[in-house]
Amino acid sequence: MTQVAYTELPLTLWRRGKVRDVYEVDAERLLLVATDRVSAFDVVMRETVPYKGAVLTQISAWWLEQLGSVVPHHMLSADIDEIIDRVPALAGARPLLAGRSMLCKRTEVFPVECVVRGYIAGSAWKEYKGSGTLAGEPLPAGLRESGRLPAPLFSPATKAESGHDENITRTTMANVVGADVAARLEEISLRIYEFGNTRTQPRGIIIADTKFEFGSLNGEIVLVDEVLTPDSSRFWPVDRYAPGQSQPSFDKQPLRDYLDGERHAGRWDGDPPPPRLPREVVSATSARYLEAFERITGAPLDVESFS
Repeated sequence: MTQVAYTELPLTLWRRGKVRDVYEVDAERLLLVATDRVSAFDVVMRETVPYKGAVLTQISAWWLEQLGSVVPHHMLSADIDEIIDRVPALAGARPLLAGRSMLCKRTEVFPVECVVRGYIAGSAWKEYKGSGTLAGEPLPAGLRESGRLPAPLFSPATKAESGHDENITRTTMANVVGADVAARLEEISLRIYEFGNTRTQPRGIIIADTKFEFGSLNGEIVLVDEVLTPDSSRFWPVDRYAPGQSQPSFDKQPLRDYLDGERHAGRWDGDPPPPRLPREVVSATSARYLEAFERITGAPLDVESFS
């Protein structure tokens, strides 16, 4: 399968993020293209990770198909033949787009990240350890790192164009999007999280936390962007879960571990440009993404169909 770092298509580039290139098709549709770019510690690496873009796109497509009866979503198609049939101008870019592109309805996206935490880790654990709170709101005493919360917790955040998202209170979110919309986004987010965890845990994956984005289309709340992927979620292996410490994960942990080593050795200061990645680090990161796809969907990624 072709590895893709950046794309140039016969459409208007609407936005280029750390991982995705988003194009305007027309006033009602967008094309999302997940490249094989990879970032860590808010820095985009020079190397690409094989199959990463296809894994992110196809996991999202799989979940959106499962969630059709739970919440409206933006996906029109993630099948390259259907996409080209609907947007003939893309015919010449088929090898570039196969597997990694999604044609979507265009919505007015709410300017918040809807985070759900079933376990306390990452920035939430860091704040809790220091003050017993999350985004300034008190949490129960006695929680351990990576411990399961008494109930899944809705924890919104700002959407940062660069750097880290910032945790905010539900009151702050209500002031941004309105109380009624905020309450609805919380209810839908918790429902999707529970839906996901009940399906992944029997397959050996705990969804420790995840984030969703939503938009508005004709007055209806619509699930958008990626859904329950290794980039938007913290996936832990059930058989290795041990509260009281950090957990192994099905994402770019091999990459983070390598970069941590480079920083501690004084060979990288954490700013661009990043260090060159050894081949084994890239391969191990790719393998994590592919394993997550197979565990979640129950089948390996059909790479040949995208070639």
